[in-house]
Amino acid sequence: MYSTVVRSSASKFHFLQTLRTIHTKEPNRRVAVTGLGVISPVGCQAETAWTNIVNGKCGIGRLDDSSYAKLPCRIAGQIQRSELRIDGAFTKSELKTMAPATTLALLAADEAIKSSKIDTTDRELQLRTGVAIGMGMIDLVDVCETNRALETGYNRVSPFFVPRILPNMAAGQVSIKYGLQGPNHAVSTACATGVHAIGDSFRFIKYGDADVMVCGAAESCISPLAIAGFCRLRALSTSSNDKPDKASRPFDRNRDGFVMGEGAAILILEELEHAKRRNAPIYAEILGYGLSGDASHLTAPQEDGAGAFLAMQRAVTDAGINSTDVQYINAHATSTPIGDAIETRAIKRLFGEHAKRLAVSSTKGAHGHLLGSAGNLEAAFTVLACRDGTIPPTINLENVTDDMDLNFVPNESQLWTRNGRRISLKNSFGFGGTNASICIAEFIDS
Repeated sequence: MYSTVVRSSASKFHFLQTLRTIHTKEPNRRVAVTGLGVISPVGCQAETAWTNIVNGKCGIGRLDDSSYAKLPCRIAGQIQRSELRIDGAFTKSELKTMAPATTLALLAADEAIKSSKIDTTDRELQLRTGVAIGMGMIDLVDVCETNRALETGYNRVSPFFVPRILPNMAAGQVSIKYGLQGPNHAVSTACATGVHAIGDSFRFIKYGDADVMVCGAAESCISPLAIAGFCRLRALSTSSNDKPDKASRPFDRNRDGFVMGEGAAILILEELEHAKRRNAPIYAEILGYGLSGDASHLTAPQEDGAGAFLAMQRAVTDAGINSTDVQYINAHATSTPIGDAIETRAIKRLFGEHAKRLAVSSTKGAHGHLLGSAGNLEAAFTVLACRDGTIPPTINLENVTDDMDLNFVPNESQLWTRNGRRISLKNSFGFGGTNASICIAEFIDS
């Protein structure tokens, strides 16, 4: 009896110490990226996708199913199903409980965790590791099919319907699979979702709420209804159905809308000293995070780019650097006539004369716009750009207007000529006027 009490008291003491550690505010903690996982139209492993991006390969193709035949847009950035091997990764029972986006998140998380070489069975680490994974849109096909099932009878509605459509279930499933009991967080801020998830995770670690975060987003909502809805908004490219690999053309004079994509990307963020103690691979470092709201319009950003300007400015300030320290911007640029021009305007406003010395590129020409999972996929590419000293290209960039006079890295990757530490910004902006920017840098142990 005595020994039981002693063990109980010791356990209670350890638990209280853990809580004290969790709630200790340490804003000077450095945050490293120690793992990456990617499921995308340009490849289903991080290094494969990165190689394809650097080489300017395009993963956008035709939507051949007859259900798309009468739609103005009949192209998308789809994942090659042969690369996924979904059936081998999940049982039929598991698949009944998950939305397609959740399966993508779990596959990307598995790669990210393995690449970080972290031991998710370690009990103390489980207590200090959290998850922040979001999605921009639920699966509309599931909603439509369930509604049709209801018309034939109440009992035809799956008991897993609600869990499948909840935006936080990707985070929940990852947390459950690996026993992670740190913050369990989900973000759904339209096309800014992925960057918000990474930025929030950065702050969870910076302020001591966790030592490790599994973060990012997933999106799998390509369907006739989704395509039709975005077409009605006049947001999608409709002029290149016969040449899908040329449809997404950020910053180009002839851009006419974005191309919808799907996929997931997961980053492992980790407190630097924690990562160093376990000899973790360190890809890059997160320096800062900025957020803003346009307070303007449902779908269009402010014409002067005020929201984008504020997000970037706040990320730079949070990073404790000068704007002239930034050398590369991975732009949100989705290939819409209005959005790309406004982001360019905001970059020029913030960086002034230094803007002419920046490299600015958008990889969306290669994989399309992954909606909620766009920013995190592109953040993964930005991390690898900082690691390798290679700036990914903006493919399909053939002509620009006179006011679009920055180095948009047209069609071929560029060597990141070292001028001090490699420092970048990754931008993401979403409907409703929600904006996010994170500052990602080459890791230097100093």
